[in-house]
Amino acid sequence: MKRFYKDVTIVAEGDGHAIRLDDRPVRTPARAPLSLPTLALAQAVAEEWRAQGETVDPASMPFTGLANAAIDHIVPNRAQFAAGIARYGESDLLCYRAHAPDTLVARQAEAWDPLLDWARARYDVAFVVTQGILPVAQPEATLARLQAAVAGHDPFRLAGLSTLVTLSGSLVCGLAVLENSHSAEAIWQAAEIDEAGRSNNGAKMRKRQPAAHGAKANFPWPEPFVR
Repeated sequence: MKRFYKDVTIVAEGDGHAIRLDDRPVRTPARAPLSLPTLALAQAVAEEWRAQGETVDPASMPFTGLANAAIDHIVPNRAQFAAGIARYGESDLLCYRAHAPDTLVARQAEAWDPLLDWARARYDVAFVVTQGILPVAQPEATLARLQAAVAGHDPFRLAGLSTLVTLSGSLVCGLAVLENSHSAEAIWQAAEIDEAGRSNNGAKMRKRQPAAHGAKANFPWPEPFVR
C-alpha cells in the first residue's frame, strides 16, 4: 500500500490514545478505532507509522499488528483466548529438565528454579518437575490458579503475554514479565538454555514456537503491551 499521509499524531480519547494520520483516525482491519490503553504503546505504534517509507509495509509494524489483533480478535473472545494461553501451564518448559550433561542440568536449575520459586510464592501453586520429555500432570489446583491469573488481564496485556509465552514455551516466563518480576531479556536468556541444550547434546527437549532461530530479536518487543 502506498503511503497516503504525512503527519502521525496521538490524540487522547476517553480512556485511550488514538492514532491519527493527517488528522484521520486509524482503524483496525475490522474497522474498529485503533485506540491504545497506554501512552507508551500509542507512541510505539505511532513511531511505526512514522517510519514507513513510500509504501506501508504491515510486516514492519509488529506493535500495530498486535494491537489490531487485541481489538479485533481478543476483545470479542477474551475468555477463550486466555484459556489458550493458560494451557501452557500444563507443559511449561521450566518443568522439563535435561538428564545430562551435568553442566546443562546445573544451568537449567540455576536459571529455572528461581522462576518456579517466584511462581510458587506469587500464585500459591506447586509444580511437578521431571527429567526428559514424557508428559507429567500438574496439580489441578495449580492449573486453576494459573488460569485465573491469566484471565484477570485485559486484551492488550493478553496479546503481549501470548507472544511472550509462545516464544519462550513457558507460561511462568510470560507471567514473570507481565508481573514486572523479570525483564524480557532475562527471561529470554533463561528460556534459551533449552535451545542451547538441544543444540549441544541433541536432546529433544520441550518445543516452543517459533523455533529459537530468529526469535531472540522478536522476544523483547511485546513489553509495551504488558507494562
